[in-house]
Amino acid sequence: MPSVKTATIVGAGIAGLTAALALARRGIACHVLEQAASLEEVGAGLQLSPNATRILAGLGLLDALAARWCEPDRIALASGASLAPLAAVPAGEAARRRWGSPYGVLHRAALHGILLQAVRGEPLCRLSTGVRVGTPADVPESDVTIGADGVWSRLRRAVPGALPARYSGNVAWRFLVPQAEAPAALDPRSVTAFLGPRAHLVAYPLAEGGAFNIVAIHQSDTPPEEGWALRGDAQAQARLQDAFAGWHADLRRLIASARDPMMWPLHGCPDGPWTDGRRLVLIGDAAHAMTPFAAQGAAMAIEDAALLAGRLAGAPDLSAALRSFEETRRARVARVRGRGAFNRFAYHARGPVALARDLVLSARGPERLAADLDWLYGYRTPD
Repeated sequence: MPSVKTATIVGAGIAGLTAALALARRGIACHVLEQAASLEEVGAGLQLSPNATRILAGLGLLDALAARWCEPDRIALASGASLAPLAAVPAGEAARRRWGSPYGVLHRAALHGILLQAVRGEPLCRLSTGVRVGTPADVPESDVTIGADGVWSRLRRAVPGALPARYSGNVAWRFLVPQAEAPAALDPRSVTAFLGPRAHLVAYPLAEGGAFNIVAIHQSDTPPEEGWALRGDAQAQARLQDAFAGWHADLRRLIASARDPMMWPLHGCPDGPWTDGRRLVLIGDAAHAMTPFAAQGAAMAIEDAALLAGRLAGAPDLSAALRSFEETRRARVARVRGRGAFNRFAYHARGPVALARDLVLSARGPERLAADLDWLYGYRTPD
C-alpha cells in the first residue's frame, strides 16, 4: 500500500487543480484549500504547448479544451518596427504530427474552469474556499502538503533556504482587442511575437469572444507595486507608450487604444529548495516562478503536477519521493529558464545584435526551428 494516501494542496490555481486531479487519478485523496472566497482566474490568454496538452489529454481533458481553444497554424516572429516576418515554426496539424499533441491558445479562465469542473467531479477531491494559510501549521493533517500558492507563496517561507520572489525588470501589459478592430498585422491563424529594442508584443486569437489576446512586455527599471492585474497610473502608462515609441504606427495605435489594459509586474523565483524534505513541497510558481519569455509558466506547473503524482503514488518513503521529484524537475526547469533567458536577450536586442539575430533567423528554415524545440515540446514526464 502507498505511504501517501492523503494530500493537502494550498492554492486552487492551475498548478493546484492539476495536481489534485493527477493525484486523485493515482488514488490519493486531496483537499484543496483556496484563500479566495470565490474562484475567479485572472489574466487573459494562455499558450498551452504540446508538453502540457499531452498531460492534460492524459487526464481526460482534451475534448473540453479543444472545444474552447484555437490551434494556430504557426508561431511567428516579426519586426515590431516594419512588421516584416523574421521566422516561423509550424504548429496546427504539424505540431500534432511532430510532438504528438496539439498546441492550443485559449483564455486562462477557460483552462481554469475546465480543471475546476474536473476536480469537483472527482470523488477523491475536496475543495474549500475562503481558507487562508500562512504556515504549514494552518494546514489540516495529511500525509503531504503541496504549496501551489503562487509567486508570493507563504508556504515558501517554511522551506529552509528558499528565497523570495524578485522583480525581473520587466512589466507585462495584457488586454484584448476585438478581431474586427485589429490591424492587419495580427494574423488570426498565428501566435505572433513582434520584436523590438527592450520590448516585444505577443498577439494570438482567442476562440471565445472573437478577440486577440495581446501581451506587451517592456523593460522597466521602476519596480511597480506587487500584485496581478494592476491598472497602472499615468506614469506607468507613459512608460508603456515610450517603450514602443519607435514601433510601426499600427502597433503603436493598438497599444494607445487598449481598453482597460492590466499591468503585471513580472517576478521570478531565484533558484532554491522546493521541499523541506519531510512533508512539504512547492510546485508551479511557488517553486520556480519564471518570466514568460518561453511561454512555459503554466506548462511547468502542469508538468510538476504530473511528475509529483507519479512520485508520490506507491512511494514507500515520502522524503525520498520528494527529493526525487525536486531533483528531476530542477534539471528540466533550469533548461526552460535558460531558453527564456535566451529569448529575452534575442527579443529585446538592439542595434548590431538585433541585425545579427534577424540574419540568423532568416537563414534557418521552419524545419530547423521546429527541431530546436523538440526537447521542449516533445518532453514526456518520466515514469
